[in-house]
Amino acid sequence: MRHFAILALLFAPVFPVIAQHAADQPETVMITFRAKPGAEDELGRVIAQHWTAATAMHLLSDTPHVTVRGTENGKTYFVDIFTWRDAHTPDAAPAEIRKIWSQMNRLVESRDGRPGLEFAVVSVLAPQPR
Repeated sequence: MRHFAILALLFAPVFPVIAQHAADQPETVMITFRAKPGAEDELGRVIAQHWTAATAMHLLSDTPHVTVRGTENGKTYFVDIFTWRDAHTPDAAPAEIRKIWSQMNRLVESRDGRPGLEFAVVSVLAPQPR
């Protein structure tokens, strides 16, 4: 137990640096939007507006971006995949981006016990050889 305490004291100053380094790394996210009936087209426009604004503000990494639209049980959903410049970016989003997020929230609904907006941090895999 004494050795653990000594190791903790030795490495304690390193942990904030490691955490900071991880936060400075790009963060790829996958967001699922469950569109309210009748709001599908508007939600698609707002998702595109978000991409345009975030790109113009240099909040995103220069990596592939994809938005797809599908239906589940006759209801529309969208999935948007992109990479933030770093993990801190969404926590310190400019007012213009937060305003777009507010619009998104207004256009989605919870379904089957799942939220209207669902976020996941994901990893992009290299394409597999054919």
